[in-house]
Amino acid sequence: MRKIISFMHISLDGFVAGPNGEMDWIKVDEEIFDYVSKRINEGDTSLYGRVTYRMMEDYWPTAADKPDASKHDIEHSKWYAKVHKVVLSNTIKDTGLTNTTIINGNISDRINGIKQKAGSEILLFGSPTATHSLMQLNLIDGYWLFVNPIILGQGIPLFKDIKDKTKLILLNTKQFTCGVTELNYIVDK
Repeated sequence: MRKIISFMHISLDGFVAGPNGEMDWIKVDEEIFDYVSKRINEGDTSLYGRVTYRMMEDYWPTAADKPDASKHDIEHSKWYAKVHKVVLSNTIKDTGLTNTTIINGNISDRINGIKQKAGSEILLFGSPTATHSLMQLNLIDGYWLFVNPIILGQGIPLFKDIKDKTKLILLNTKQFTCGVTELNYIVDK
């Protein structure tokens, strides 16, 4: 069975965005891009909430076409074009979308159906609301966290309304020169 891995940048105090969704505190550089792209390029399915999907759709389809496109923009734009996108949304319509599945109900059954299909791991990018929904349904199999060296004090938490303990197994860590630390966990089921 395929696994859903939540990919998030997070503050030291557990927030994935500021109170108004700010993400200007997230540190990314070529070292992180290169490291992340290796794993992402192995993936064939990405999972988003509505807000993150709209951000991705506004940027990645044409990012490689810009005259000042970086190596990362070109590579990720190509990956984004080929990957199957799954979006949790009650408002986006499933008409005319290329290589995209919209899930607007019966989340547990629909996600479990996708997990049963052949393929590699499913990466859940950002999307705190979608992540919270999937956590409550015990559908997340791992967390790929990039802990940024900042304390926000307030914002949108990664872990919210958790009802049961979830034991994790640490697979690996990596320290980046910009101060970000990667923590890669799987859920101990």
